[in-house]
Amino acid sequence: MANSQDSFLTGAREIAPLVLGVSIYGLAYGLLATQAGFSPRDVAGMGVIVFAGSSQIVATQQWLAGAGALAALIAGLALNLRILLITASIPDVFAGRPLWQKALAAHLAADENWAMLLQRRAKGRVAGFRYFVGGGVAQFVAWGCATTLGAALSEAIPDPKSLGMDFAFTAAFIAIARALFRGRRDLAPWAVSLGVVGAG
Repeated sequence: MANSQDSFLTGAREIAPLVLGVSIYGLAYGLLATQAGFSPRDVAGMGVIVFAGSSQIVATQQWLAGAGALAALIAGLALNLRILLITASIPDVFAGRPLWQKALAAHLAADENWAMLLQRRAKGRVAGFRYFVGGGVAQFVAWGCATTLGAALSEAIPDPKSLGMDFAFTAAFIAIARALFRGRRDLAPWAVSLGVVGAG
């Protein structure tokens, strides 16, 4: 029997602050996607089938830059390879589940609900399949609604950068990083990571 604290609603509720950030950069992505020639229906469909915010953004930017469909696809897939590491780091969430539940959790896996699950566990609290999926569904709904709304509003907001909306994606990841930071013992690996990113 699952622990009653491993709650779908708890996952959805606790991820709400990060979902706000997801919604903001979802709006920005919807605006960007219309510049690439996608309709609101296309954006909504992509959100349901792909559901990979950063990868969708990178692929669309590559398309806008004239890189071509194959290059855009490769760029999006390369960035989304991190989901393999995310799911591999929490095998207990998938263990013993029927295939459809494993597929559901994998499809809903994202940086935000993964970070919230790890943060909750670091505090000694229960978090498993239900918590993970609850957070994922909250993001899924927010992302789909925000991107579709952004595409629909593209004529009213032709330049999202003028409103600072392009920074929302960065801000969301800063919030995730802050939630995962455990103090001085994290300084060395984080410094190495920043160095690698900076060198790239």
